Amino acid sequence: MSDTSREYRSGGRADIAVGRPAPEDFRASPNPIADRYSHFRVAERLLLTGHSHQAWPDVALEGQQRAWLDAADAVDEKWEEVARQTEVVAEGYRRLMGGCDGDMAIDANTHALVVRFLSALPLRTRPRIVTTDGEFHTVRRQLDRLAEEGVEVVKVPAAPVGTLAERVAHEIDDRTSCAMVSSVLYESGAIVPGLEAVAVASVRHGAELLLDAYHHLNVVPFDPAGLERAFVVGGGYKYCQLGEGVCVMRVPEGCELRPVVTGWFSEFGAVAEAKTPGEVPYGEGAARFAGSTFDPTSHYRAARVFRFFADEKLDVPLLRGVSRHQMDVLIDTFLGLDADPAVVTVDDSVPRGSRGGFLALRSPAAGALSRGLRARGVRTDFRGEMLRFGPAPYLSDAQVKSAMEALGEVLREGVPLS
Repeated sequence: MSDTSREYRSGGRADIAVGRPAPEDFRASPNPIADRYSHFRVAERLLLTGHSHQAWPDVALEGQQRAWLDAADAVDEKWEEVARQTEVVAEGYRRLMGGCDGDMAIDANTHALVVRFLSALPLRTRPRIVTTDGEFHTVRRQLDRLAEEGVEVVKVPAAPVGTLAERVAHEIDDRTSCAMVSSVLYESGAIVPGLEAVAVASVRHGAELLLDAYHHLNVVPFDPAGLERAFVVGGGYKYCQLGEGVCVMRVPEGCELRPVVTGWFSEFGAVAEAKTPGEVPYGEGAARFAGSTFDPTSHYRAARVFRFFADEKLDVPLLRGVSRHQMDVLIDTFLGLDADPAVVTVDDSVPRGSRGGFLALRSPAAGALSRGLRARGVRTDFRGEMLRFGPAPYLSDAQVKSAMEALGEVLREGVPLS
């Protein structure tokens, strides 16, 4: 253990009890926080899908139970308490975004938020959207459909990532409604540098900027400097361990957009009268993008998990240190396999410190490799030719290494490349 924390055992439970933990405190077998995830049995399984669905801490169940009990007790008067839970979630996301200003709109998924954002854009007069060919399906599919309706969608190649922000910025002009780009690419895990250039170009040409930070939040520190006017979307399904149904969009201060797709919850915070008589009124800040009645269970669960992270002192700098070490273990173990690069290889064009929360290996047989690993009890996933290993802070070094060593077993058996 580090000199800032110590390990003790009580009834077989290992805890980090005193002071702020350090990344090296999470390498032991068993991992000292694994027992906080007993329902997911993280100490017994090799769950390397942490970039997709991390285990939920046991306290998440308390949140779900409280949602049910509050409904039973207060019935339709529960919404005041729901609002308090939602505010805890909003502040949790604000911390993950570096304490940025602006407001936090919460909804069941990022698609609902992105659609409302798109519906607020002046596409008749500025019918151009600049994005990349490396965006997640939420953005990719919706923009492809808009392109079918005549919106000009410019897709900048995501590679090489080092110049991506500069190339996106170059495409923004006075006909551009918005730029939409990820801060960490979902296929490769590469962190996109220099996004401030996109923000500057957006402001210069009067365009909006929406950043997809889903693969950023709670695993890579998010620096809001230079991004004050950006909308930022993310969610809890991955590294935040919040589960489904609780995604976020940061709305910049002073936003006056009027989404065409609008929910009646926006009227709760609406001004007494619309600025123009007969005009549909909107609330301020996040309320502009509000939807309607939702299942608040996820908000209770997320609020409880955010408190868990605070109680355990699992802040982003710590989690980044744990993640980077686990990535080193994965890469070093993979290199030790001496795999045929024609079968599977690691993209060495992305420096180790420039990767997000997962390791992507390129292989024409990515699907077969993932299935072979699953047969050996190792859960990974794949996107096209990318086989993705996503560690998590509750895994030990031995588990992370064993998962990659299992890939060696699959390779020795032989994998068809077509």
